[in-house]
Amino acid sequence: MKEYFLIIAILINLSVFAQDLVTFSVNSGNSVRRNCPVSLSLENLNYNTDKGNLVLFELVKGQRKPIPAQIETAHSAVLWFILSGETPQNTTRKFVLTIGSPSPETSAIKLTDNSKALTIQIDRQPVLSYVYQTVFPPEGVDPLYKRSGFIHPLWSPEGEVLTRIQAPDHYHHYGIWNPWTLTFVGKREVDFWNLMKGEGTVRFAGFVSQTEGPVFTGFKSLQQHIDFGAKGGDAIAMNELFDVRAWNIGNKQFLIDYTSTLNTPLDSGILLAAYRYGGGIGYRATEKWHKDNSTVQTSENKDRLQADGSNARWCIVEGESGTDKGRSGILFMSFPANREFPEPMRVWPIDANGGRGDMYFEFCPIRNNDWRLSKGSDYTLKYRLMVFDGKLTPEEAEQIWQDFANPPIVVIDHNTAKSKQ
Repeated sequence: MKEYFLIIAILINLSVFAQDLVTFSVNSGNSVRRNCPVSLSLENLNYNTDKGNLVLFELVKGQRKPIPAQIETAHSAVLWFILSGETPQNTTRKFVLTIGSPSPETSAIKLTDNSKALTIQIDRQPVLSYVYQTVFPPEGVDPLYKRSGFIHPLWSPEGEVLTRIQAPDHYHHYGIWNPWTLTFVGKREVDFWNLMKGEGTVRFAGFVSQTEGPVFTGFKSLQQHIDFGAKGGDAIAMNELFDVRAWNIGNKQFLIDYTSTLNTPLDSGILLAAYRYGGGIGYRATEKWHKDNSTVQTSENKDRLQADGSNARWCIVEGESGTDKGRSGILFMSFPANREFPEPMRVWPIDANGGRGDMYFEFCPIRNNDWRLSKGSDYTLKYRLMVFDGKLTPEEAEQIWQDFANPPIVVIDHNTAKSKQ
């Protein structure tokens, strides 16, 4: 404990010698916020200098409290941090961003690689594994069912495995994954979902990046949707940038962002035809769950009997587990900019698989209408997952979705910003 206070004291003392870059406030808006990811745009700030590292402080009763922060640079640069604890609605919290030289931060979120899968861990507790090496079906099953580029296992915070792959009733189900079912290249049908048809598949093609940090840790991978029946042999019908990250929210829940960006190299484009399965985010639940011990609850107050084919902002899928709390689940959230938002869903009927009622859930943006992808354009779908043990109320689910869809408002103090220009 003494060492902890010493580190804090050092950071505070360093702030005296640091250069203040900008002060800003974060307003919670009309929602209560709990451990919510927030971003500050760095585009108009002279942050990229040789004078030192960026250091973030919250201003609390005249004192500077150090806050873990992490830069993300791509087309634009942002600083991410967690608005920690509970922030009541219509409340403002103030922060200052400085350029200084703090002690190196050690991330509680790590990536581990065993040459088959990349695993995200928080405080040594596994969150999810992304399987990038090809997995073959059991001996005696058609090798067409082989697949790479999917999430399994997904664990609950207490260690319950919530996903399933290669179930004997559907060998082509792979934990959490997002192939497309009824597609057309010209007039020719290509199915990337039902692997046994031999028309197409999805393959891991390499990592674009891997990131570790105090606020989030994750990876970006390239996944190729392969057309087996293309003229001249196998061909890439779609390239997919698959972006997954876990946030360090520190409240015994896992918060995961799952973003898919599609692009087709085909001159004629590709048609993702309307169908009850395809794309978005698909989830085959643990074999423990069935109609008598698992439930579905949507943002529109639909249960499992009513959810299939309906639209929702979010959906809670949960069931019995071997955890101390006895239940575990996932809150699936759709982003307002997604196609067909609020999104249509596919939820297996309660008599699925011979009446056992196994659990399958999917956000399905082409359930009701075709989607044509043209060469030269990117198409993005964004989802967020909250993985939990115990129970999650609809009110809690709505608050968590608001954090995703309508994050807190960041307002820069332009007087301080101008003084640095």
